Amino acid sequence: MKSLKRRQLQDRWMVGILGFITLLVLTPLLIIIFHVVVEGFSALNYEFFTEELGSPARAIQGQATGLVHTILGTIVVDTLALIIAIPIGIGAGMMLSEYPEHALNPSLRIMNDTLNGMPAILKGLFAFVLIVKPMGTFSGLAGGVALSFVMIPIIARTTESALQSIPWTIREVGLALGLPRWRVVLSTIMPAAKTGLVTGVLLAFARAAGEAAPLLFTSFGDNYLPNSFLGFIFSPVDTLPQRLYSLAISPYEQWHSMGWAAAIVLLVLVICTFAFARFLTRDKMTY
Repeated sequence: MKSLKRRQLQDRWMVGILGFITLLVLTPLLIIIFHVVVEGFSALNYEFFTEELGSPARAIQGQATGLVHTILGTIVVDTLALIIAIPIGIGAGMMLSEYPEHALNPSLRIMNDTLNGMPAILKGLFAFVLIVKPMGTFSGLAGGVALSFVMIPIIARTTESALQSIPWTIREVGLALGLPRWRVVLSTIMPAAKTGLVTGVLLAFARAAGEAAPLLFTSFGDNYLPNSFLGFIFSPVDTLPQRLYSLAISPYEQWHSMGWAAAIVLLVLVICTFAFARFLTRDKMTY
């Protein structure tokens, strides 16, 4: 009986310690979120979501300004990055996990690890040489390519881990039915690893969504809306991380508040993306 009570007491102590450590980890995050909301909430108004930033003269004269072009530009650039990165990253992860004997795997693993450890600003420079110089202009497409370089190694590594967590017996069942190897992977292994794959994509998106350095060399930024939707792809376009930085170092008090508001919008965008992805991949219960 004494031994049982001692174990129960030890269990409660460990739960308390784990709860305290969790609180320590969450406290800085909660402080940051609270400070961002307090500083930027006053700038969140109708004009913020409908008006352009325009020239500094607007801030000096106290005219209505906003970041509608920045929000739309962020959505376009991040979407382009996901479109590029998801198939390449998942394909690389499938190669590393399902075809370990392939001759390209050692080189692929080294290249993936190198790209993952490379500073984001170098990825922006690479996208500058690859896209901006041949096109002769900064563009949202170049920004999407730069952010895809940030996402690809993360998606590849998490895809490899997610696929390796699936028992090998599931593969053997498919192969025993006479299915080709690629069909087994696509129709059996990938659906089983759906949660891990989505988690990897979300981690990559969260990492890339806050990057500003690669966009300085690619999308560059703009204070106005483009003339057409294609302008978001083939001309300079504004993004929230880049605009947040420029507003923070500006000499105008109004722009400082808008910078904090941009941080709120970026935070909400990431949270909504996480929630939407989890909603689409939720386990459907049948009764």
